[in-house]
Amino acid sequence: MLKKIKYIIAAVIPVVVSLNTSASLITNTFDNGIPDNWDCIGNCGVNSANGVVTTPPTGNKNYGWISTDAGVANVGLTGLLGANGSTLQSNLFSANSGDNLEFYFNYVTTDGAGFSDYAWTRLLDDSFNEVAMLFTARTNVIEDTITSGGTSIEKTVSSAAAGIIKGAPTWAPLGKDSGTCWRVGCGYTDWVQSNYSIVNTGDYYLEFGVANWADSSFDSGLAFDGIKVDGVSINLFETSAVSTNNTTNVPEPASIALFTLALLGLINIKRKQA
Repeated sequence: MLKKIKYIIAAVIPVVVSLNTSASLITNTFDNGIPDNWDCIGNCGVNSANGVVTTPPTGNKNYGWISTDAGVANVGLTGLLGANGSTLQSNLFSANSGDNLEFYFNYVTTDGAGFSDYAWTRLLDDSFNEVAMLFTARTNVIEDTITSGGTSIEKTVSSAAAGIIKGAPTWAPLGKDSGTCWRVGCGYTDWVQSNYSIVNTGDYYLEFGVANWADSSFDSGLAFDGIKVDGVSINLFETSAVSTNNTTNVPEPASIALFTLALLGLINIKRKQA
């Protein structure tokens, strides 16, 4: 089952950055594990189809995930309780105004009524300030969220939320709580596609987060894959800042070795002539 959530933010801003990366590149960000330049706090990993989380719709073998199981204390969104949790931030990437940021996610929870955990995805600027809350997911209404069938989505989103498929979900990243459920509300969303139109040209991080609410019992997690900007995996992007600063061409080790051999050859010829 595949659902789509679309985010529409209108803005007319001239395109400044030009990226020449081919859009035909496969977005297999997690097939070789969590990328080295991504930042994990808590419990993050990769997995193939397991339990209620099937092979991602991208066609990739592996997806990324975060879990509250073995998470870090006091991780959560500002103003909300977070007994413990985990976050994963992408590498810094560049995007143009109007570029489509897309990814798939699957929220899985064993915690239900009264203690509902939650997950989120945010777009951050290059100073780690929040630019946009792309979605929040949990099994009951909190603060300024709306609900449809269980999972909550921010009011700034223009479409209805994805529903929870009820039951005690089995999924390895949930640890000992896999296959358990605390009262009503446990389950998973299945793979949901998220689309967001970048407002301003700039450099960004993408943050995935999940938190236990109120206590650390009964864990939850978030799976994700297919993260692309303008059709290209964000892990393949170089930021404009990085590209601008790399103004000096440094010879590669192989080039240095060849140059050294050539220099020694010239010295040897001069010695024979002398």
